[in-house]
Amino acid sequence: MRKDVFGLVYAGEENINLRELVNLRSVSALPVGGRYRVIDFTLSNMVNSGIRNIGIIPKKNYQSLIDHVGSGKDWNLDRKTDGLFILPPYDTFENTGSYNGLVDTLKGASAYIRRAPQKYCLLTGSFTLFNCDYYGMFERHMDTGADITMLYNEEPTCAEKGAHFKDLRLTMNDDGRITDMQYRSEKSSQKKVGMDVYLVRKDLLEYLVDDAMAHGKYNFVTDVLIKNLKHLKIYGYKHGGYVSRLSSAASYQQLNMDFLKPEVQDDLFCKERPIYTKVKDGAPAKYGSEALVKNSLIGSGCVIEGEVENSVLFRGVYVGKGAKIKNSIVMQDSRIYENTSLDQVIVDKRVNVRPYSNLVGSQEYPLIIPKGAVV
Repeated sequence: MRKDVFGLVYAGEENINLRELVNLRSVSALPVGGRYRVIDFTLSNMVNSGIRNIGIIPKKNYQSLIDHVGSGKDWNLDRKTDGLFILPPYDTFENTGSYNGLVDTLKGASAYIRRAPQKYCLLTGSFTLFNCDYYGMFERHMDTGADITMLYNEEPTCAEKGAHFKDLRLTMNDDGRITDMQYRSEKSSQKKVGMDVYLVRKDLLEYLVDDAMAHGKYNFVTDVLIKNLKHLKIYGYKHGGYVSRLSSAASYQQLNMDFLKPEVQDDLFCKERPIYTKVKDGAPAKYGSEALVKNSLIGSGCVIEGEVENSVLFRGVYVGKGAKIKNSIVMQDSRIYENTSLDQVIVDKRVNVRPYSNLVGSQEYPLIIPKGAVV
């Protein structure tokens, strides 16, 4: 698979349901699990599958994404042959410097796609978080003679109301061929849900993109997949592990709470498929004499003098005496001063929460404190 497939990551998803979390960053750059970014899982899945030529296509607010991935060194992608390529929007005779949809985005990256020496393209989004390798998917693609193979998992119910961002429900026959697709359906009974991962021949992808663009169509799901469902052999490949879709602030909150579960940790961080990230040196966390920590992830450089329960704290967080943090996420370099109470709160980077504050959200609608705020 290593010699035959290159990876293409669309890191330009925009979702207003994530609210203040994506005002200054892309979805792919969202911090998760105390030390990672969402893009880490996408890149690691490809690298663990032997893919060494990977292009990332951002759209806007991508400074933090570029700062994080850099040259790709932490994923062993700083290479003389192939490697990691950032493909931001640019203004040329054919491209206006902004994209109308994924089809337009792929057209803008046509030069990179055309130059890629590999025969197949693994196209992914960046809002779905999971851990897998794609060897089985590639074998399935070859065995079935598929034009496109889609990764999917099974969910018992539809996405919560108002969080149908790219929710694609699939109907398949006994051979695994997809016979119907329902996009952003609130009442679908189908349990098979696309994971925004597609394996396709490079020349076919170029043809489909050119054909859609020639007809003024820009949505990859509706204008390429659903439109050509009867003409192309599109098969599904099931992923049986943990899957999180960042479709809302509540789903982001739930993802980080899931990191506290041993079964999720075992699935996402198995030894056979490690998750790589940008390495930062820092001192260990420091706990005061009155500190109390239960079922939480604590990043390096934290200073804990209060209580933390069922929460995720990123690097360099300070928790003062008498402060109580519960069911919350506190990002890098934030300061929670003494006698403060947080419950169901997402605190972005470099936030100062003043003494004696009481901040409470809910599981369905967590309270978000934006980056750099003083509360």
